[in-house]
Amino acid sequence: MQRIPEEKIDEIRSQVDIVDVVGNYVQLKKQGRNYTGLCPFHGEKTPSFSVSPEKQIFHCFGCGKGGNVFSFLMQIDGLSFVESVKKVADLAISR
Repeated sequence: MQRIPEEKIDEIRSQVDIVDVVGNYVQLKKQGRNYTGLCPFHGEKTPSFSVSPEKQIFHCFGCGKGGNVFSFLMQIDGLSFVESVKKVADLAISR
């Protein structure tokens, strides 16, 4: 199995904004410091999905799913960790 050095993972993560990545999948609305939207992981009518640009994490108060940009892509696209890191790296390059 492929191993990516922790420093490289941190570098890749710092080059993208989770709001931009999640915004490709979820319509987000700024609300105070965070962005909110309808959770893509469960059906809902009232937004309970929150993205924090400050902390670079997401959390759904409805279903409890949460994490960083890598775990978001792993869950929404069914990617492995290594695949999600590569996808974020590609997004960082194309910015």
